[in-house]
Amino acid sequence: MTETSTHTLTRRGLLGLGAGAGTALLLAACGGGGGPAGPAARQSGPASAAPTAYTGPNVTLSFWNGFTGGDGPYMKKLVDQFNGEHPNIKVTMNVYQWADYYAKVPAAVTAGQGPDLGIMHVDSVATNAARQIVLPLDDLAASLQLAEADFSPPVWQAGTYKGGRYAIPLDVHPLGMFYNKTVMREAGLDPEKPPQTAGDYLAALEELKKAGVQGHWATPFPFTGTFQFTSLLYQHGGTLFNDDASTAMFGGDAGVQALTWLVDLVKKGYSPKNVGQDADVIALKNGKAAFNWNGIWTINTLNEVEGLEWGVAPLPQIGSQPAAWAGSHQFVVFKQRSQDDDKLTAAKVFINWISRHSLEWAKGGQVPARKAIRESAEFQALKEQATIGSQIDHLFFPPPVAGVADVSPLIDTAVNSAILLKKEPAAALSDAVTKADKLLEQNRKKYGG
Repeated sequence: MTETSTHTLTRRGLLGLGAGAGTALLLAACGGGGGPAGPAARQSGPASAAPTAYTGPNVTLSFWNGFTGGDGPYMKKLVDQFNGEHPNIKVTMNVYQWADYYAKVPAAVTAGQGPDLGIMHVDSVATNAARQIVLPLDDLAASLQLAEADFSPPVWQAGTYKGGRYAIPLDVHPLGMFYNKTVMREAGLDPEKPPQTAGDYLAALEELKKAGVQGHWATPFPFTGTFQFTSLLYQHGGTLFNDDASTAMFGGDAGVQALTWLVDLVKKGYSPKNVGQDADVIALKNGKAAFNWNGIWTINTLNEVEGLEWGVAPLPQIGSQPAAWAGSHQFVVFKQRSQDDDKLTAAKVFINWISRHSLEWAKGGQVPARKAIRESAEFQALKEQATIGSQIDHLFFPPPVAGVADVSPLIDTAVNSAILLKKEPAAALSDAVTKADKLLEQNRKKYGG
C-alpha cells in the first residue's frame, strides 16, 4: 500500500479509514448536490412504511460499493443468494476502488444517473445527507422496528444527521492487537497471554528489547498510526471534537499523552525509526515484531501466511479506560431525479435482508453491526472476529456533522511529524488544532451547521 498523508488511497486503506480521506475526495467531486438537508429535505424522501417483503413488479437495483479486496466475494455471495430468494428483485453489484467510488457516486447522482443504493463509510454519511446525495431512511428503521438497542449506541447514532436517519449500519471494523506467538515465546513471554494493561505491555516490550526484538513498530502513516493515536486519545479520556464538531479537542492533555506514548516507543528503542508504510504488519509476519495494532481486516491477511503462529486480542488499555478506533460500513439509498416507489421498497428489503444475513459478511473480516448476529453462537465461533468484536461497547466515532472528516489529513500530519521526530507531540497537535478549527468554521458556513 502507498498511503501517504495526502491520502492517495488504496482499497484496504479506505476500508480501514472509515472514509476520513474518502470524504475529502467526495467533497471535491460533489458540487451541485444541493444545500443542507433540513426537515423539509427529509420530508421529500420516502414517507411510507417499508415492508419486509417485496410483492411489486420486477425491478433491477444498482448496488455500488468498494469491496474490491478479500471482502468482495463474501458480498457477491450474499447478493447472489438474495437474488435467488427474490425472483422479482435483481440486484446488480458494481465494485470500484473506494477512491473511485467516492468520486463517481456524487457526480452520478447529480447527473441523475446514480445507483439505487450503496455503502458509505460512517464518516461520510452526514456530508452526503447535507448535500442531498442520500435519502432519509427513518421509515425503514421505524417499519422494521430497528433501534439503538439492536446495534450499539455509537454506530447507530453515526448514521444520523440533524435528527434524521440516513444510513443503516452493516458492520464495524475496529482495531485489535495482533501478536506473533513465536516471537513472544522466544523472548520468554507467554504466547497465550498477550499483555492487556499498560504496565504489562511496557514490560513485554522491555523483555522483547532484551531479546533483540523491537516489539511494536510505531508507524507514522494513517494506516495505522492515526488509528492508534485516536484509540489512545479516547483511552486517556479525550475526544477528537466537541459534540457539534465546532471545536477540535484532540490537542488537549489526552491527545498529548496519547501521541507521546507512541513517540516514546521510538525514543526508547521499542520501535525502529522511520517505519515505512505497512512495514509494521510485515514485521509481524516476518518475526521482526511481536505486536501490531491493526484493523480486523488483518485476520484474513495473516491467515494467508503459511506456518505463522499468531493471535489477536483487544487493544491493551494504556489509558484510564478501554477504547479502540473503528470504522463502519453503512447502507445508504441514493437520491434519484424521479422517485420510483417500487425500487425504494425493494432497496429497503435488500438492506434488511443483508443485515439479517451478515454472519456470512463477518467471515470476510468484519464485526456485524446487528446485535443479534454479533451475539449468536455462530459469530462467537469465529474466534478472531469475536475477540475484536468484544470491544463493541468501547468504540468511538466522530460526531455526525457534515464535513467532519475533512480534518483527518490534519491529524495524520500531526501524527506523522511527531512519530518521525520532526516535532514534539504538543506542538504537532497544536498546529493541527489551529488549522482544524478554521476548517470546522468554514464547514459550518458551507453546510449551514
